[in-house]
Parts: sequence; structure tokens; C-alpha cells
Amino acid sequence: MLARTRSTLFLPVVAAVLVAQPAEGPAAIAQKAFDLLTHQHYAELQSMFAPAYRPQYTPERLAQFAPKPEWGGVKQVAVPSVADMGPAKKITIPVTFEKGNYEFVLFVNASGQIGLLGGFAPAPAVWQPPSYAKAGSFTARAVTVGDGDWKLAGVLTLPTGKGPFPAVVLVHGAGARDADETAFQNKVFKDLAEGLAARGIVSVRYDKRIFKYASRMVDRPYTLDDDITDDAVKAAAVLRAQPEVDPNKVYLLGYELGGYAAPRIAEGDGKLAGIVLFAANERPFEDLFLDQAVATGKPKPYLDGIRNAVSEIKHLDPGDVDRPPKLGFPISYWVDLHSYDPGPLMKAFSGSILVLQPEHDFQVPMKDFEAWKQILAGRSNVAFKSYPSLNHLFMESEGKTSEDDYRKPAHVSPEVIDDLAKFLTQ
Repeated sequence: MLARTRSTLFLPVVAAVLVAQPAEGPAAIAQKAFDLLTHQHYAELQSMFAPAYRPQYTPERLAQFAPKPEWGGVKQVAVPSVADMGPAKKITIPVTFEKGNYEFVLFVNASGQIGLLGGFAPAPAVWQPPSYAKAGSFTARAVTVGDGDWKLAGVLTLPTGKGPFPAVVLVHGAGARDADETAFQNKVFKDLAEGLAARGIVSVRYDKRIFKYASRMVDRPYTLDDDITDDAVKAAAVLRAQPEVDPNKVYLLGYELGGYAAPRIAEGDGKLAGIVLFAANERPFEDLFLDQAVATGKPKPYLDGIRNAVSEIKHLDPGDVDRPPKLGFPISYWVDLHSYDPGPLMKAFSGSILVLQPEHDFQVPMKDFEAWKQILAGRSNVAFKSYPSLNHLFMESEGKTSEDDYRKPAHVSPEVIDDLAKFLTQ
């Protein structure tokens, strides 16, 4: 759910493998950023960011994005690719290390400044369907979620047959997420969509607004509604318009921050049959940043920076909206969340509720699961379940988990698919 960070350890890069830098342009800017990062010139790299985002990309934080020693030395740096994201460009540089292939990603605005740093991620692998996604038991078709300036590409996954079927909106967590909820080589929402379709349930998933329109959003104030709520309400309307869907049995699955937003989505929609809280936080969003940093053993300077940011966030007021972003989100986002408490809204929701939580989750810990239990105690139409051996992606893991756990190709547990299917077809 939270912004991904990298190891603080530095991997030396042999100068001979560095790409020759063109005189100008987004690709050249990305190449320079790559060189500065891998040579630990963090202060110079910080100066390349847009002024609004420069304060959050401190040298200490930039060190978190450096390559890891266990990847080995750099063998090859390929030619960058540039994707048009509106006023900004997304630049991807394929890098071959001794022990794996990775992609270095960042976004450059029209002024030639870095807006967002994605850092390194494993090169995409060919996704293989899970065993529970039975071939021939479902079909998929493209849909559009939203209208006007914010049209989003979506995928409708449908069981074979006439229906009408129950249906569920799959709502992302925080950050720039694609329709599949891709995490390295894994695709949480694609697993869910195909697994549920094989069990007679329609789903819609879609690219998140910040994923599709990053350059248009980072330069303006936005809130939870702009980020998640409004598009989820529109996605529910898309489902109800499908002839294969029972309009009275449309549910919502909120993952991470999407679950935190679920009561607000339900209030905006007014017709949901039920809600699934899927590793959803109940506590304030900023508290999770600190929990995650502590759980993953971040160094003291990094922890101190997070603590200071969290303290500042808790004391913001509407007059602060012109200040630089905090923890990757504009001040307008945090000010809006100050007035939002999901607990009372969730208690007021009359539909059925299922709360699912992995116990090996360092991003949304069990304390949030326990908080939801307290808030929803005594309700006859609420069920809770936690999974002792699953990580934040609802995939099998062993022992203490970290972001490295997400790099292993896996699928959402069949047990989770079964539990969701029972709830959504009740």
C-alpha cells in the first residue's frame, strides 16, 4: 500500500557500462539520474526534482532507491524507452545485473524536472494464470470507467452463462496502481478476477487515476475522492449497467487504502450489497508509514524523517495546502483525511461485511484487523478471518516478510478465493 523503498546499501557501478548521455531530453535526464543514484551523488540528484517534490526526496530517502548488493554488478544498461503520460514522460531504463534483470523508472515533467521516482523493479515476467482460473469458465471485455477528463481503461471479467451474476468492484490501495494491482511479477487483482469469475462472480478492475494521469495530478491539489472514491463509485455504476450483472448484488472489495475509503465509497454509491475489507487499515493513513518503516528496519535518519513528517501531517490545517507534499501526497490529501473517520460510516453501513487480513503483513498489521473487530462487534452480518501464513498480497510466505517477499512469483491463495466466493454468492 505504501510507497516502496529500496535498500540503503550502495552497489558500485562500473563506469564502462554507463550509457552515453544525449545532450537533452527526458531520456538524457533519466540517464543522468540513474548515474547519480548508482554513484551515491544524492544531493545532486535531489536538485533535479521539481521544487514541490524536492523536500521529500532527501539524500537519505534517495539512498533507499539504490541497487542492492545482492543483485551483483551491472552487466548492461539498455536504451531508455519514453512513454507519453500527458505533460510528463515516463522513462524506463532496462538494466541487466549479474543476478537479474531490472527496470529503472522515473517521471520527467515538461520543464525537464523529475516529478516521481519509481526506482528499480524486476523486469516484468510473463504472468501465468493460477490453477483456480479455469480456462473456458469466463471471458473478459474492455470497459471504460469514468468520463470527461478522467477516463480509465477497465477490464470486465465475466463467468460464462447468462446470469444475472453477483459482481464486485476491485478498489486499489495507495499510489499509482494498474488494473491488475501489479506488484513486481504478481497480479493480485487479476488473480481475484479470474478466480472469482470461475466461481460465478463478475468483477471490474481498472487503472487507477494517478497511474493513468500522473502528470496531471501531481501538479494540482487532490484528495481521497479524486484518488479513489469517485472512480470506485463510477465503477459500481458500470457493473450495474451490464446485462450479465444482478444490480442488487454489487459488492466492493477495498484493498489497503481502498478499504479505508470503502465507507466513503459506500456512502457515495448508496446501493452496495456488501463490502470486503481486504488488508484494510482502520487507523489514520500516516500512521502506517511509520509502522512500515519500523517493521522493515529502516535506519534512524529515515525513521526520524518519517516521524517528523507524521507529526507535521497531524497538525496541518486548510491554510497549509500550498506547502510541499508530505510522504508522497499533497497537503490537500492529508487535510481532507483529517475530517474522515471510517469507523462511524462503516458502522452505519447496513450491508454485509467481510474483513480479511493476512497475518504476515508488515504494511497493514494485525492491529488494524483488531480495530475493525471492535468497531463492528455484535453485527450479525459481519464476518472476520485472518490467514496465519499469508503476506500482504494474500500469497503464501514464511516467517517475517518484507518487500523482497513480493518479488517471488506467486498467486493469491485458493483459500482466499473460496472465502470471497462464499461471501459474494450468499
